[in-house]
Amino acid sequence: MAPKTVLDLEMYPPFEGFPKQGLQFLRRLKRNNNRAWFENHKHEYEEFLRLPMQSFIFSLQPYFTAFAPEFDLSPRRSIFRIYRDIRFSNDKTPYKTHIAAHFVLRGKEKGFVGSGYYFHVEPGEVFIGGGIYMPDSDQLKGIRKAVAQHPDEFLSIIGSRRFKKRFGKLEGNRLQRIPKGYEESHPMAEWLKLKQFFVGKSLPETSSHKASLVDTIAAICEDAAPLVKFLNRAVMG
Repeated sequence: MAPKTVLDLEMYPPFEGFPKQGLQFLRRLKRNNNRAWFENHKHEYEEFLRLPMQSFIFSLQPYFTAFAPEFDLSPRRSIFRIYRDIRFSNDKTPYKTHIAAHFVLRGKEKGFVGSGYYFHVEPGEVFIGGGIYMPDSDQLKGIRKAVAQHPDEFLSIIGSRRFKKRFGKLEGNRLQRIPKGYEESHPMAEWLKLKQFFVGKSLPETSSHKASLVDTIAAICEDAAPLVKFLNRAVMG
């Protein structure tokens, strides 16, 4: 990762927490989810949500350099737009009522269907997740192949004391039957049925207001890193 420049430090001040005004803005946006209201209050979004999120991402960079340098944490590129894609949705409200970021492998687009990290802040919750939520067919085949061929490595990751203490268990929807190409009696059948492979952690809203949120989220991401790396090796095959 390139060293931080004076310009970077000026653009992204040290993260001191998401201001309470930012969560208040999101609550008000939920009640006034229309373009006229948002345009009149856009400066609040920029000052109390977008800039703090950029500072948060900037402050996370040194941690990821240590345990996952292959990931791109960009204050500009990693943040999701607040504008909703309403083209194929019955819900026509134009704005999201949370602020979110997606950390993906360098060179990949935000929203990349692969193994990465997702973070959001909304009224009532801070959420951090890691893994792969919507694998396509080829990626799913790659992951199942890796699970079947490297069962000891996979089980050591999800069965480690550190992993279980932090996340409890691996999450994901699953098939009723073993996927085609594997026997019902396969020793990894329980995991081969999964259609998603991810973990997540919810924190109280109050944690968003603290500068220590950076340390907390970094530690959670580091605990998820072995799973994320295993999945990326599988999908990159």
